Amino acid sequence: MDRPIRVLVAKPGLDGHDRGALIIAQALRDEGMEVIYTGLRQSPAQIVATAIQEDVDVIGLSCLSGAHNELFPEVTQLLKKQQASDIIVVGGGVIPQEDVDFLKNQGISEVFTPGTTTKETADFIRAAVGLREGSTE
Repeated sequence: MDRPIRVLVAKPGLDGHDRGALIIAQALRDEGMEVIYTGLRQSPAQIVATAIQEDVDVIGLSCLSGAHNELFPEVTQLLKKQQASDIIVVGGGVIPQEDVDFLKNQGISEVFTPGTTTKETADFIRAAVGLREGSTE
């Protein structure tokens, strides 16, 4: 890839707490990625539209409200409808371990829970984008 990885960091739903999303956004910038932050209270449709418009490689969803099992899969479904399922979707926040497999089955590539380092997140994104790029060449 001859350009920086582009990541959209988004807060779907009514969750009004964005400190973690802002920390991740800054950490990914520090790792050399281009980051677009959508701000609070975005609908899945708004997130997908912005991701397509901004030509991102990855969408990072952050949820602390407990609505992740509804909102995260809606994003992946909308990406499929828009023929944009090549955009990698990762999630993070206070997500119970028992929900992680469900989210992965719904198309979320990885779920980062409290305690995950920002370096682990950045490394996963680099590897996932690298795999996707390698599979299209």
